[in-house]
Amino acid sequence: MGAKKQSQGVKNKGNGANNDVFASCSFSSLGLDSNLCEQLRDRLGFEVPTLVQAQAIPVILSGRHALVNAATGTGKTVAYLAPIIHHLQGYENRIQRSDGTFALVLVPTRELCLQVYEILQKLLHRFHWIVPGYIMGGEKRSKEKSRLRKGISILIATPGRLLDHLKNTTAFLYSNLRWIIFDEADRILELGFGKDIEEILDLLGSRKKGHGDQENTVLTHSKIQRQNLLLSATLNEKVNHLAKMSLDNPVMIGLDGKKMEPISTIKRLDSSESDEDSEDKYSSKVPTVGDYKVPIQLIQRYMKVPCGSRLPVLLSILKHLFEREPSQKVVLFFSTCDAVDFHYSLLSEFQFSSYPQTEGVRQVFLGCKTFRLHGNMQQEDRRTSFQAFKTEKSALLLSTDVSARGLDFPKVRCIIQYDSPGEATEYVHRVGRTARLGERGESLLFLQPVEIDYLQDLEKHGVSLTEYPVLKVLDSFPLQKNHTKKSVFLESHPWVLCLQKALEAFIMSKPEMDEHARKAFCSWVRAYTAHRGELKRIL
Repeated sequence: MGAKKQSQGVKNKGNGANNDVFASCSFSSLGLDSNLCEQLRDRLGFEVPTLVQAQAIPVILSGRHALVNAATGTGKTVAYLAPIIHHLQGYENRIQRSDGTFALVLVPTRELCLQVYEILQKLLHRFHWIVPGYIMGGEKRSKEKSRLRKGISILIATPGRLLDHLKNTTAFLYSNLRWIIFDEADRILELGFGKDIEEILDLLGSRKKGHGDQENTVLTHSKIQRQNLLLSATLNEKVNHLAKMSLDNPVMIGLDGKKMEPISTIKRLDSSESDEDSEDKYSSKVPTVGDYKVPIQLIQRYMKVPCGSRLPVLLSILKHLFEREPSQKVVLFFSTCDAVDFHYSLLSEFQFSSYPQTEGVRQVFLGCKTFRLHGNMQQEDRRTSFQAFKTEKSALLLSTDVSARGLDFPKVRCIIQYDSPGEATEYVHRVGRTARLGERGESLLFLQPVEIDYLQDLEKHGVSLTEYPVLKVLDSFPLQKNHTKKSVFLESHPWVLCLQKALEAFIMSKPEMDEHARKAFCSWVRAYTAHRGELKRIL
């Protein structure tokens, strides 16, 4: 979401002629309060709305339930926060902390919770009587109970911790609850929070009855008219099920730049719909992954690397990227926490001389600042890494898929997927950390020669990659003594062989590093068993 000037970003959004409509649109013309429009400009850098904001804000202001299916990095957070703040600041009698919670935002991860909270704080700068807050795993429950007792107007929460407080914190007042927002709904469900969400909806009185004549009756916990919003970059059966449970006659806002007509009944979101007449209208079925888009300015490439050469090639690519453009940020994705820990330790300590004339001199191979982020880290360490990487101008982040959804790291230039993401949807989310809001970006995908069919799987969903000139990059490094002939095979390239030998010697000389390496390898092998269906044949 970032504080980027949108006059540049908007012209890259949407399809063709639609761009002029939204470039000439303003937040005030969408119906937002003038003070709020100033905060969007001054605090977040939004001069004009992005396409999804221009589509969604009027719908949300109208009070309709909505399913927002838009590409990652398009400004969805502001699209739902701005209308909520507009309504709350406009109440005839100013709301007070003692009124409890009016809006609830559910997010899948702690990092996204903090990110939404930061954006909310900036938007509320002139509306001091509207109190933002968050509750999430890893924080002290006692402190959270105290904040809930005092009152939080707009609450951001992870599902597990919210359910805990709904059951056990009697001072948690939500009788005035008007909005429930599911941000990154697909990821919430993928992380196994489905049952928690059902229980939360029951406790809040916002779950639809699903039997007989009562199907379209929405349960209400109070006389307040509820408005539920579901936002997701990908749609699947689990999201479809959540939409059935929580949305009442929603407006669907799609990826193709068209605001869809209101869905007359929630049944029309069912992917088992067989009415032939409805198939020609917008989308009565949940779209497949082929309907998802990546930014057009994103350069997507792959490299075919034999298993035994992966590590020296990875280090070479990283060194090349940071020497080519020192002031940039790179996110490197792994499949497991152990893999993140091992590579973080290695990159932080590995010393190697790149030049023959300085062979006796050892220096850190990769000179950039390096951070890590994964779900097994302590909460304070996760928070520190998250914030530090956001503020650095040049840095490398090693992460599991905890960073793949919703997080907005400003100025990320490149995404490297060292371990295959598996499902095409996860590929789309990983590369979505770069080329956000009109910025340029590139992505690199590591594949073993036997995994090359994975490219065909991505192409089925409209994602096409070109090959990265890895041998050209390797040839750019100085050759060591006795190596004068360049190789046409990656695994026998003199630079790769030399670096591999140095890596092996370094790791074996440090027992703790060697143990990290063993754990990382075992977890990497185990991660392959998690692939499902057709991917098991490829990966």
